[in-house]
Amino acid sequence: MGNLCTCFSPKTPVKTKKPTKRLQGNPQTAPNSSNRWTRIRSTRKDNHDDLIHEQALAAAILFRQHQQQNGSASGSFPFDRSVSLRHPNGSGSKKTQLPRSSSSRARSLTDPLLQPHQLVNQDIKLDDLETKHLVLVHGGGFGAWCWYKTIALLEEGGFKVTAVDLTGSGIHSFDTNGITSLSQYVKPLTDFLDKLADGEKTILVGHDFGGACISYAMELFPHKVSKAIFVAAAMLTNGQSTLDMFSQKAGSSDLMQQAQIFVYANGNNNPPTAINLDKSILRDLLFNQSPGKDVALASVSIRPIPFAPVLEKLSLSDLKSAADVNLRA
Repeated sequence: MGNLCTCFSPKTPVKTKKPTKRLQGNPQTAPNSSNRWTRIRSTRKDNHDDLIHEQALAAAILFRQHQQQNGSASGSFPFDRSVSLRHPNGSGSKKTQLPRSSSSRARSLTDPLLQPHQLVNQDIKLDDLETKHLVLVHGGGFGAWCWYKTIALLEEGGFKVTAVDLTGSGIHSFDTNGITSLSQYVKPLTDFLDKLADGEKTILVGHDFGGACISYAMELFPHKVSKAIFVAAAMLTNGQSTLDMFSQKAGSSDLMQQAQIFVYANGNNNPPTAINLDKSILRDLLFNQSPGKDVALASVSIRPIPFAPVLEKLSLSDLKSAADVNLRA
C-alpha cells in the first residue's frame, strides 16, 4: 500500500543535532575579522569560477567528440537532445504558429500517454453525474503536487478538480512536528468543504492516509459529499486508527523498515512526532513503476508524516464506515 506502511515499529531514536552557536559580541573585538571574511569570500568565488571553467571545458570536449563520431567538423549534424526546440518568429505580419508540444525527447515506455477518456467509464455520461467536482487528497508525506498528471487529464476530460495540501504537507508551511490531532491535519480539507455553497457537492478522492482523511471529512460534511473514492487508501471502521489497520497486515518488508526515520521533536523519552522516509531508497519503496522525473519531484517535495493523526481512532457512523462505503470506490 502507500507510504504509511513504514509506521510499524520505531527504530532507535534519532538524536537531533544541536543548533550551531553563533559568535557573540562586537565584531570589532575580533582581530582581523573583516580581512578574514574578505579572504573566505574571495576563495569561494575563485573556486566557483574554476568549477564553471572545468565544466565548460568538459562540455566542449564532449561536443567535439560527438562531432567527430558523426563525421562532421562543421557542426551541421543532427544532435539528439532532450531540450525544447526553438522556433523563430516569422518575418511577415502573421506569426509562426508553434506546435502544441515542441519537445524532441523520445517518450519513455515507463511514461505512457493517457487520453482523458481513458480515465472515465465510457458508460458514464458526465452530464448525468450529480457533480463533476473532484477533490483530491494526498497520502502521508505527499502533497497536492503528486496529482499533477491526474489533474491535467481529469480537467481535459471535463471535470473540475481541486487538490489540497493538508496541514504541514506540500507547500503548507506548518511544522509537521506540531500536528497533534487528525482534525488539525485535515483542517485545509474541512475548511474547503465548509466554504462550499449550500447544495454544492464534491467527489472526494483519497490515497493512502488520505483515505482516513476523507472518512473524517465525510462525517462532518455528509451533505457536501456525493461520492468517496479510495485509491490504495486506508478504509477504517468505527473506532479504528490508521495504525491499527496497518498493524493487521502480516508484517512489513525489510525495505519499509529501512525507510522509516522517526523524529522525536519532543525528546527521546516521548512518542515520535513525525516519520521521515529515506529518500535514497524512495524509488524502490514507492516509485518502482514511475519515470525518473517523478522520483526526482518526490525527492524534493516529500515532507515528514505527522505521527499523532496516524494513532487517532476515528468515530464513524454506520453509513460512513468502511463496511458501507467500500463499494463506492
